[in-house]
Amino acid sequence: MKAIRADLLDFDGTPGWGDVDSAAVRWRPDHWLLVGDDGRIGAVQPPAWQPPPGTEVHDLSGHLLLPGFVDTHVHAPQLDVIVSYGSQLLDWLETYTFPAESRYGDPDVAQAGADRFLDALLAHGTTSTVAFPTVHKVSADRLFDAARTRGMRLITGKVLMDRNAPDALRDDVVQAERDCLELIERWHGVDRLSYAVTVRFAPTSTPEQLAMAGSLCRADPTLYMQTHVAENQDEVRWVQELFPQARSYLDVYARAGLLHRRSVLAHGIWLDDADRRLLLEIGAQIAHSPTSNTFLGSGLFDWRAMDADGVAVSVATDVGGGPSLSMLRTLAEAYKVQALRGERLTAWRALHGATLAPAQALGLEHEIGSFEPGRTADVCAWRWAVGEVAAHRLSMARNLHEKVFAWLMLGDERNLARSYVAGRIAYQAPSTP
Repeated sequence: MKAIRADLLDFDGTPGWGDVDSAAVRWRPDHWLLVGDDGRIGAVQPPAWQPPPGTEVHDLSGHLLLPGFVDTHVHAPQLDVIVSYGSQLLDWLETYTFPAESRYGDPDVAQAGADRFLDALLAHGTTSTVAFPTVHKVSADRLFDAARTRGMRLITGKVLMDRNAPDALRDDVVQAERDCLELIERWHGVDRLSYAVTVRFAPTSTPEQLAMAGSLCRADPTLYMQTHVAENQDEVRWVQELFPQARSYLDVYARAGLLHRRSVLAHGIWLDDADRRLLLEIGAQIAHSPTSNTFLGSGLFDWRAMDADGVAVSVATDVGGGPSLSMLRTLAEAYKVQALRGERLTAWRALHGATLAPAQALGLEHEIGSFEPGRTADVCAWRWAVGEVAAHRLSMARNLHEKVFAWLMLGDERNLARSYVAGRIAYQAPSTP
């Protein structure tokens, strides 16, 4: 058994919008998190508890312990083009993304990229992810294998693209279906891995390919589905031209049978009331990607409207449109996006959106997202402050929300001390005790 001593923070409910004194927050300072030999959380004990003989003690007193972050939308190969200059979405894809992704048909490139990506996630405090590889079967295969080696929770699948893309990134319906079925057979449900039917976005798939993807979803309701929707206004107009029979961009996916309880739709900035009602009815989630949306100039996501309509929202980095894998930086940007909309995002709602909310939306709350007994011990220890300015600001905090909000706004990956996956140290900063 391991015993980790730190300031424990997690959630046992959904914090209300604007509620800085939420009963959904579980704050247990200087407590012990007990982890069994099976890598699962056993219990939380108070400060006076004494580890029995034989316990492996990890004394991280003075650190903040959170459930590992869950990044619900990120592109593994796009570390190659992160922070590329000067384009909006469609130009950015043509200029930077597609050339970079074309290289991932090479197994060695795919392997190196998978290792780099997953190690970088762990070094940023993210222990679970819903990720895009590329159209190449080998890129998904290597990503699955690398995640299994690390014991991580991963949801991914070969990208589907059979039009409006370079030759090196186009597949066809028959071969794509064969590749998907082989990958599903090999990886879906193995250890902590799940397959996602992965449509790049509507413009890069023919109606025939979308129909094939929908048939895969209907054939196995345990599969996930991931794609992009209504990210950029030019993109929305393009979809209207390509699919004139559809009521909306979201309706393109609905008609193809791609919307269900396990659908993860990135962005959703330019959806309307009818779209939100459909999302609620189906139970699909929106992966809000604030750093990408501001970096590419896509728009300001209306989280409050989604919340009011009961639509599940999680938070995602969307690297490489997003400029960082840091969920702290991403949540800080989410606050700014809401401020520009005249709303205020609390630290509680932000952190909930990167821990328990995605776990619930993915149907994985029994495994990740909180410190409940029986959950897998994917947890991360954070320094409260890095540098004199942050330390001084935290010392002036008048209450818990103010302290956590200051940590969230001033912190980044440099605050990360240690990441655990299933109770095993997966990343450790050099100066961590």
